[in-house]
Amino acid sequence: MTEKSASKDISRQRVPPPAHPRERRQPLPECEPKPPHEDATAPERLRAILQSPSYRTADQDVTFLKGAETRGPRLQLDYLKAETLLERHGIRHTIVVFGGTRIAEPLAAQRQLDALREDLAARPNDDDLKRRVATTERVLEKSKYYEVARDFSRLVGSATALHDRRLAVVTGGGPGIMEASNRGAYDVGALSIGFNITLPQEQFPNPYVTPELCFQFHYFALRKLHFLLRARALVAFPGGFGTFDELFETLTLVQTRKIEPLPIILVGESYWRRAFDPAFLEAEGTIDPEDRDLFWYAETADEIWSDIQTWYDRAGRPFLP
Repeated sequence: MTEKSASKDISRQRVPPPAHPRERRQPLPECEPKPPHEDATAPERLRAILQSPSYRTADQDVTFLKGAETRGPRLQLDYLKAETLLERHGIRHTIVVFGGTRIAEPLAAQRQLDALREDLAARPNDDDLKRRVATTERVLEKSKYYEVARDFSRLVGSATALHDRRLAVVTGGGPGIMEASNRGAYDVGALSIGFNITLPQEQFPNPYVTPELCFQFHYFALRKLHFLLRARALVAFPGGFGTFDELFETLTLVQTRKIEPLPIILVGESYWRRAFDPAFLEAEGTIDPEDRDLFWYAETADEIWSDIQTWYDRAGRPFLP
């Protein structure tokens, strides 16, 4: 036996074999419950302890996680989940599209109107039905914007595929204009994002959002944050309170330079000039003349896409850094 072999043999005698990473030859005392022959009440007491909410680990205790005291961690998680997955999918830039959830595609809008007209023919004196028919006629007129939104997202999706950029359309993930926008990207095989929000009533995302990029937020504030973190433009179609909320918040952030200016395009000038009167605000002294240049109007998908690129050219900034 060589000196080296002898030394190795001595080392083997001195060093015990490594412990198994999980198993023990002899269980620890705490791995066995107190036996009933020592205390007949022990099993019932132990069952009460194991079923107590306090014994659940924090990450498994839903009641605790939903409490007022854990709002801070929930805010962090609401931000972190979307951020992590967007980074994982390489999404670096977005174009945000907002618009009314009630603006359906033309065929669906026509079907809704036809059904209401049939009801009205059977009940011609029903004032509520008359109002609903008139409203649905106006919705049908605006259904052309469903097609504009869909065409615009096709352009964005095609450009993404052409230039191999990680640019994606992002919407609130719901129906109407948001559906149209996600659908246009889907038509050309491009990624698109949906930022849904939990509401007291159950809701469903539209079926055209990329499944791996459809998120549910608990907090509106975190959803708003994610809408603008990667935004290269905001495109607002005719819509209601939700569309106004996102539009005016973005205008305020740009007006105050809390965020860098970006293209803000209102699609459908005739609608927006009635819904939002910036000339009146300027005349009243509540905004400055320069604030009217923070946005402009467009009508077609080609105009929107071309205008965004023109804005970046005039700003001397690359559209996609």
